[in-house]
Amino acid sequence: MRYVYSNLTGVRKIRAKWRALITGGAAGISALVVSVMTLLSPVGAAPAVVYDNIPTPQPGNVSSQAFEATSTSEFGGQVQLAGTDRQNLQATVLMSSWGCQSGSWFGNNCVTTPGATFSEPITLNVHAVGAGNTVGSLLYTTTQTFNIPYRPSASPSCTGADAGKWSDGTTCYNGFATPITFNTSTTWPNNAIVSVAYNTTHYGATPYGESTACFGSSGGCGYDSLNVGLNYPPTAGTVPNPSDAYLNSTWAGAYCDNGVSGTGTFRLDSGCWSGYQPAFRITAASTSPTSADQCKNNGWKTFNSPAFKNQGDCVSWVQHNVNGNGTPAQNR
Repeated sequence: MRYVYSNLTGVRKIRAKWRALITGGAAGISALVVSVMTLLSPVGAAPAVVYDNIPTPQPGNVSSQAFEATSTSEFGGQVQLAGTDRQNLQATVLMSSWGCQSGSWFGNNCVTTPGATFSEPITLNVHAVGAGNTVGSLLYTTTQTFNIPYRPSASPSCTGADAGKWSDGTTCYNGFATPITFNTSTTWPNNAIVSVAYNTTHYGATPYGESTACFGSSGGCGYDSLNVGLNYPPTAGTVPNPSDAYLNSTWAGAYCDNGVSGTGTFRLDSGCWSGYQPAFRITAASTSPTSADQCKNNGWKTFNSPAFKNQGDCVSWVQHNVNGNGTPAQNR
């Protein structure tokens, strides 16, 4: 049987396959998420979206694929890009963080200092699509370290069946949806297999093991409660095979075929992922900034003509090339 962890009903059986999914609950915009995204969104930048499976407005949490709980080290899906932009694309992944600084979501005693985060290296892989939708050659890989927010503390307003969850003022959630963004430096094909990989205590390319300081703490390790968000359907681009995903798990029960086609390798997992595709947004970086404001709040990361080292580099370029008091861009 497949099990879904739901903010609304707890654990319930829904299909005749084993798969642990974490469900964010009813849709509702998180004031906290909105405020964070407002601070992080580039001012004035307007990148072209070639694929978008992140819900808008972004809710406080979404359904998600667990890693530690399902013995998983890599998870992804096939995407078909819209438009014509294919170079130096930017990929945003909506993660779902269930970890607390102390206590736990399942113990109804979650406590988190506002703004608290844990650091986690996460890898984005882009594969070609092989024959029969199998995993083809690795086209691009990048690993970046992100400061992932712990989920907020349990809210007093969440009572009864919702006890222990956090509230955005409207809806109670177990996990906390948080986006992370990768900048790539390659040309993508029209169709690609995009995946996310990271380590947990027991799984991943290099598991952390049980000797870490966080493992014995009351809140445990944040990465053990970190999942990849799920959503469907996309609002830009398409999912060529919406009932399929791609998975690397050492647990046979994590797969649609109960591991018949193998475990422990990143492979096509067919037939039981309808309605649950990785929550990716893929955009083409804006060509170049036209004002210094566009460089702020990580906006400098969205440009590729030229690419910038940091915010100051971007602002300097604008001052010299847009304001007309310096050398032209081609001589930079």
